[in-house]
Amino acid sequence: MSNGQSPTVLPSTPSAPLGPLPPLDQVPIDSILFVSFGGPEGPADVMPFLENVLRGKNVPRERMLEVAEHYNHFGGVSPINQQCRDLIAAIQAELDRRGIKLPIYWGNRNWHPMLTNTLQTMQQDGRRRAIAFFTSMFSCYSGCRQYRENIAAAILQAGQGAPMVEKSRMGFNHPKFIEAQADCLRDAFAKIDPNLRANTQVLFSAHSIPKSMADHSRYALQLSEAARLVCEALGHKNWEVVYQSRSGPPQQPWLEPDVCDRIEQLHADSNIQSVIVQPIGFVSDHMEVLYDLDEEAQAKAKELGIHFVRAATVGLHPAFVSMAVDVIEERLTAGTARPAIGILGPSHDICPVDCCLYPQPTRPSGASNATRPA
Repeated sequence: MSNGQSPTVLPSTPSAPLGPLPPLDQVPIDSILFVSFGGPEGPADVMPFLENVLRGKNVPRERMLEVAEHYNHFGGVSPINQQCRDLIAAIQAELDRRGIKLPIYWGNRNWHPMLTNTLQTMQQDGRRRAIAFFTSMFSCYSGCRQYRENIAAAILQAGQGAPMVEKSRMGFNHPKFIEAQADCLRDAFAKIDPNLRANTQVLFSAHSIPKSMADHSRYALQLSEAARLVCEALGHKNWEVVYQSRSGPPQQPWLEPDVCDRIEQLHADSNIQSVIVQPIGFVSDHMEVLYDLDEEAQAKAKELGIHFVRAATVGLHPAFVSMAVDVIEERLTAGTARPAIGILGPSHDICPVDCCLYPQPTRPSGASNATRPA
């Protein structure tokens, strides 16, 4: 464990008694747990999915119904699950190419395959220790700690014999993640009139989160650093970070500016002629990308007479796939390089106990990065 942190050991329970647990480094890594958000794959899935997403959150039902219409606009199908299947296949191919013989198990937070079922399958298969790869490159409660809590709950439910699970580090400043993002931005610039490129505003978009959540994480800092590195790779200076898809009550402060509000403000202040929106906070085309950017943000730009280009998400970009395997491989052998660029250095492997806390009176306590069975 590179930073000297000890993993939290969940307490034993009468329903799942265990003897003494061996140190993590004495149990070989035998599997990979691919962890994502999940999404509906048909109209009948939409409301149950959203109820899972919003359970315990202070989100008005009117907002849930509004978001449901976003999904219904696309036939009730989110692209995220299929994109996860495709990414898992690409990662498996890269593992095979490198001679790394580890099976990949897939579990989602909010829709099938659910993490609870996946951990039970891993237990049945005799898996004892897994490295988890999250489809989130930036640190905050909802993008990291909540997934760790979900895994901890799934381990408790699986009971005796459930595997230990550790997560790979965040990849926001991994050189291959920046390379993939820079290629996506370069392709977007190719769709802009050459005479307009120097003055084109690049808006790096990410999912907004409550300000109280942001205050307990490095989310905004990591986003700004990744955006800076991407534009630095292209030598472009007109950029900023914006946010999208907020869902909380109006009286609760969330990270701003909103992408549509910022496009409108840029038009009023400087009469910009072209804008590129790059969803750097998403690794694939979630519904928030398809609706909030491709529909709403593009419509706002069109209304104002601004040429709008939405950059691609990194998806199956070879550099991103290679990065995913890099952050797994570096945990398999001590002393493996942990590349990172910029001023922040590589993210930690084992999260401190208070990492990405989001104080809420109704939220269950969480687990550390390395989660062990009860």
